[in-house]
Amino acid sequence: MKKKAFIFDLDGVIVDTAKYHFLAWQKIAAQLGIDFTHEHNEQLKGVSRIRSLEIILAIGNITITQEEKDNLLLKKNEDYLTYIDKMDESEILDGVMQVLHYLKQNNQPIALGSASKNARPILEKVKILSYFDAIVDGNDVTNAKPDPEVFVQAAKKLNMPSEGAIVFEDSVAGVQAANAAQMVSVGIGEKAVLHEAHYNFNNFTEIDTTFLQNLVNK
Repeated sequence: MKKKAFIFDLDGVIVDTAKYHFLAWQKIAAQLGIDFTHEHNEQLKGVSRIRSLEIILAIGNITITQEEKDNLLLKKNEDYLTYIDKMDESEILDGVMQVLHYLKQNNQPIALGSASKNARPILEKVKILSYFDAIVDGNDVTNAKPDPEVFVQAAKKLNMPSEGAIVFEDSVAGVQAANAAQMVSVGIGEKAVLHEAHYNFNNFTEIDTTFLQNLVNK
């Protein structure tokens, strides 16, 4: 069997930590007197922490000092960490384990490519850290998606060329990043939103071994 690099985003792909980000941001917004909704939250998908705060401030038309921004970013992360501290294996999204098992059994290199700075502790909490041969997260990159840096680094860590990599993503920025890196993009989520992806699935339960085999053999 040939080898390909399989790269997974974390939030919304392996686990749904997006809900915890939302709750933590909602708390910050409430402090600022902003009613932060799920619709607003869509703007924060795949975006860095600093940029997320700027978007929230723009929603409320609020200007604050850099020091105040720094304090809010710390507070947001503390709240978020409190939520993820309670995570366990039950948080892994449906179908993900079958795909990871299959890739592992067939000696396919697996990496994580995530903007999250908490990727390692989350993978430890849900007990799947051992599945990953390489991890590139928010601590390792300077450019956020749609810049392809995170995925290019992940492929390099696996000693694989970018053209031999497959990326599983749930955000538009992530799909664009994979495409920019000349990788095969697999969109996990609504096709209408992730229409730029080469392949689309609502979730991992729709992905079978034949599809994975075909990706490897291409």
